[in-house]
Amino acid sequence: MARRTRRAAGLGLPYLGLPYLGLPWLGLALLPWAVPPAAAPPGGCPSACYCVATPELVQCRYERLDEPPRELPTSVHNLSISGSNLSVLHRAAFAPVPLPDLRLLRLRHDNIQTIEDMALQGLPALRTLDLSHNPLHSVAAGAFAGVPLLRTLQLNQALLAGAQLEDQLALALHNLSLHRLELAGNGLRALPSSLLPAGLEELDLRNNSLQRLASSELLLLEAPGLRGLRVSLGANPLQCDCALRPLLAWLRSSTARVPDARSLRCSGPPALRGAALLRLRPEGLGCTADEGGEAGQLETASYVFFGIVLALIGIVFLMVLYLNRRGIKRWLHNLREACRDQMEGYHYRYEQDADPRRASTVGTPGL
Repeated sequence: MARRTRRAAGLGLPYLGLPYLGLPWLGLALLPWAVPPAAAPPGGCPSACYCVATPELVQCRYERLDEPPRELPTSVHNLSISGSNLSVLHRAAFAPVPLPDLRLLRLRHDNIQTIEDMALQGLPALRTLDLSHNPLHSVAAGAFAGVPLLRTLQLNQALLAGAQLEDQLALALHNLSLHRLELAGNGLRALPSSLLPAGLEELDLRNNSLQRLASSELLLLEAPGLRGLRVSLGANPLQCDCALRPLLAWLRSSTARVPDARSLRCSGPPALRGAALLRLRPEGLGCTADEGGEAGQLETASYVFFGIVLALIGIVFLMVLYLNRRGIKRWLHNLREACRDQMEGYHYRYEQDADPRRASTVGTPGL
């Protein structure tokens, strides 16, 4: 017994009252910790992700990936990567193993800042791309050149870098045939006209900083290629003042084009805060010169122009009277004489009718 204890102690192991099995037993006990896990089989689920139901739906969450996983199954249809640090989508970022059946790609909260040319090469069937909640700063003109079937692009809270990024994105979207574009939560203060390709069917502008849509922006929505466009405007700080009249008139004539039209509310002024937009009357939106609104300025300008025209007409009339003062004086004299002759005629006929001798002659016709 003492011999077994010493032999076990020599190996640094406590004696448990079991027969000593030697080093082969120790090797078998530590084997699971010494051998690394096997890599994912070709066409299986990536080691950094997990598959839901089948390998056709792959989700990679909070794995802090620096690049898209390389061992994706070629049959994947939906791929979701979120909470990573992709930072830059390089050229052909998904091309090492082409994914011919991938239709939906979600890259949310992945700290994507730059998208290079042909970054989505190798995804010929991609129809929906979600880049929401990424601090985009640079988008190459050919960023979406490898996805000709792309129809839905989601850029919610992704365009906070300013107008320069909008210009870059406009070039990148030039050759696409988008049907749905989501731009919610980007702090937009005006309609992003450069980001509206012809044929667009749905535009999500919720939760931005829109106070109104100007007349020029509403005319753009009536362009031949955008007449079927549906626009969502909820959760915007709409100012129900004079400048909102064009938008209010457009909403009433095109309610079907704004799915959330009946839920739109005023954010100001205080007297109308919370009021339903469609229940307002245009005359209830006061227009004053100090408002500086487009509609107020237009109305003020129209009144000024009308006053100037009346003043010019008055000046011309006075000049005509002055230049023809002699003729007018003669005309007034003749008019006075004509009136005098007329009054004398009336007076003479009155005296004749009042003569009693003439009245008795008229009363006895036989005499």
